[in-house]
Amino acid sequence: MAYSHILVGAQIGPVADPIVRNVTLADIKDALRLGYQDFTAMPSHAVFLCIVYPVIGILLAGLTLGYALVPWLFPLAAGFALIGPFAALGLYELSRRREAGLEVTATDAFKVLRSPSIGAILALGVLLTVLFLVWVATAHAIYVAYFGYAAPASIGAFARELFTTSAGWKLIIVGNVVGFLFALVALAISVVSFPLLLDRDVGAAVAMLTSLRTVIANPMTMTLWGLIVAGLLLAGSIPMFLGLPVVLPVLGHATWHLYRKAVVADGSPRADFKPPSTHHRSAADFPVSLFS
Repeated sequence: MAYSHILVGAQIGPVADPIVRNVTLADIKDALRLGYQDFTAMPSHAVFLCIVYPVIGILLAGLTLGYALVPWLFPLAAGFALIGPFAALGLYELSRRREAGLEVTATDAFKVLRSPSIGAILALGVLLTVLFLVWVATAHAIYVAYFGYAAPASIGAFARELFTTSAGWKLIIVGNVVGFLFALVALAISVVSFPLLLDRDVGAAVAMLTSLRTVIANPMTMTLWGLIVAGLLLAGSIPMFLGLPVVLPVLGHATWHLYRKAVVADGSPRADFKPPSTHHRSAADFPVSLFS
């Protein structure tokens, strides 16, 4: 029964599928504008949620001092965009509450853990994590195919080999093409999935199908959205990931507003959050208690 709820949510009997709208460039601009407004209205909350990301980035950069990990830096940084939709859950919740006119505090971001869709949300999160790990393994295999297993002698030597040799240019071209395909898959299954699951108790299968339908109905616009996300993440990563505390929350909030413009799910059951538990739970109940 729990697995059925994860897949199809709380739907009982025939329920109309969420309606997918046509999304225009003006909608994307407006979503970014509203996302920025959410960030300026709740900056302390957004920074609180996202401060871990530049810290991780700085740590990753520090690890490359050993040179052997230099080739891993770009795949890891680029691959973060694959799991970004899952990592931004708290930001969607803050935007959802602000849109509804509710009082918003930093702790509201963690109320997603009481969502009836938490099982489906975690299932999709695991799927994106697996996609991220497969991408990292694939990127490493591509690097080995052109440069072998030997570690770079230095960062400068790696840069010279990358940009001044035929093997380096082949690595750049093949790596970016394969990375684009991974990003396309992630975008197709997650562009509106997580906001939909926070808003409606529809299950992982319906959420992914709605996301796919959104991309199919708006191929050029959704591709543009993906490029905007990638470009802003790149800009926020220079220098030393210091721009990410602004870029990440703005994109997270904007994703919620893009979902609201792209999907109408009024016919699906609402994802009314469970009240906090008042009785003691044993540690042995975790993680089963998340799906009850």
